[in-house]
Amino acid sequence: MIVALVTHDFSVGYVAQVGSRATPLFYTVISLWGALEGSILFWGWVLAMYGAAVVWINHERPGNLVPYAGTALLAVSLFFGILLVGPADPFTRVFPVPMDGPGPNPLLQNHILMAIHPPLLYLGYVGMSVPFAFAVGAMLSGEVERDDWIRITRRWTLASWAFLSAAIIAGMWWSYEVLGWGGYWAWDPVENASFIPWLTATAFLHSAMVQERRQMLRLWNLNLVVGTFVLTILGTFLTR
Repeated sequence: MIVALVTHDFSVGYVAQVGSRATPLFYTVISLWGALEGSILFWGWVLAMYGAAVVWINHERPGNLVPYAGTALLAVSLFFGILLVGPADPFTRVFPVPMDGPGPNPLLQNHILMAIHPPLLYLGYVGMSVPFAFAVGAMLSGEVERDDWIRITRRWTLASWAFLSAAIIAGMWWSYEVLGWGGYWAWDPVENASFIPWLTATAFLHSAMVQERRQMLRLWNLNLVVGTFVLTILGTFLTR
């Protein structure tokens, strides 16, 4: 897709939607995540990277937890794969091929944070799929009563939480820089959609320590992990 954007291949539907010969190269590349179809494509790529990392880091861990967690990640990947070959297909062909396109949204071409904020946001959003997968794996493997899954999950959640925190801070800055957005507390849907799962992830990080030390709040932690994942999916589609 990046090659199609850079070469201005307007026979590709997504390029015809967000591409333009007048757009600088830098903003042409980062327009990959400037609209729904490109965002879903980027979501799927990041999810594949997370899935590969999970398998590589935990491939020697005994038991059924990791295989079930990997299966859950594959199920999430399948969902986004269906979107990419169906309603959110960025590679649809356009005929007749236009000579030029409208370019990305002008509000997305006036700040360097367009290259920083969305990737951080998706690293946080997609990263929450890993704790969700391990929670599902713990339920399917019957290891909910054991604390192994919570230790693994808390580390992945902490990494995703850090990305999401950085994305929220970057979004705050950006919302004050772009004329007409009114600042962070003007209830811009992108920023507020990311803040809600940040709250549930923060709650999980705290309650996970209680479970590790006192073997309490197991059901509560499962609900927090699943709820955070659902909120990230909801936030993705609400803002795109």
